[in-house]
Amino acid sequence: MTSSVNNGGTRVIAVTSGKGGVGKTNVAVNLAVALAQSGQQVMLFDADLGLANVDVALGIKPRYDIQHVLSGERALEDILVEGPAGISVVPASSGVARMASLTASEQAGLVHAFSCLPVAVDTLIVDTGAGIDNTVLTFTAACQEVVVVLCDEPTSLTDAYALIKVLNQQCGVKRFQLLANMVDSEIQGRQLFDKLCRVADRFLDVHLGYLGAVPRDDYLRRAVRAQRAVLVEYPRSDASLALQQVATRVQKLPLSSADGGLGFFVERMIEYRSGSA
Repeated sequence: MTSSVNNGGTRVIAVTSGKGGVGKTNVAVNLAVALAQSGQQVMLFDADLGLANVDVALGIKPRYDIQHVLSGERALEDILVEGPAGISVVPASSGVARMASLTASEQAGLVHAFSCLPVAVDTLIVDTGAGIDNTVLTFTAACQEVVVVLCDEPTSLTDAYALIKVLNQQCGVKRFQLLANMVDSEIQGRQLFDKLCRVADRFLDVHLGYLGAVPRDDYLRRAVRAQRAVLVEYPRSDASLALQQVATRVQKLPLSSADGGLGFFVERMIEYRSGSA
């Protein structure tokens, strides 16, 4: 297996949603696992600052989190927790909200922590919070790819459009990948994508791609209750097979070397935060 160096060539993907309850964190966790199972070195950053959900979803209990990196108590590699398939998890805490008011030295330290991480990372997946608050926008706008998770509910569709609109008009994001979750069929997923495309094409200057659909699956619910990744617990389930296909499509997305690197991701995040303060 050949891994890219962490200061260039790293794919940085935000997994986000307009509303909660659409399975966003489960998508982020299992996408990370699927990419790791394909031979990539994957890091999963829990950026849901108010509700640190990744550790709950995976049944892990981290001793340290990103707040300890900001305070200088720990280096980034010290807080990493190994997850299924060898993924590295960066745990969140409510203290990460301090990113809204980092000092210049803290900003420099955070960039240094990510850019000098002594392990190779092919893909960084950033599990953001839901909605359109400044923290969600900051993390999402800093990523190369934005995966918007939605389900077949009117509020999910409406809120997904609102998120895309704000990211486009306020943050300049032009490219989005849509993932339909908890659908009854592939046709239903494609219909959701088409509905959103029709509205976006009329009013926004964006390109929407379709990553596919993850079916409603009782095996996924069982895995969630067991605090396990469905790809590990039930690898041949319908949800697992669909998520593997999504991971394959993600790997085919173009990777711009100009936008690569973990340090670059944090620099963009801080630049956006400073500009919106």
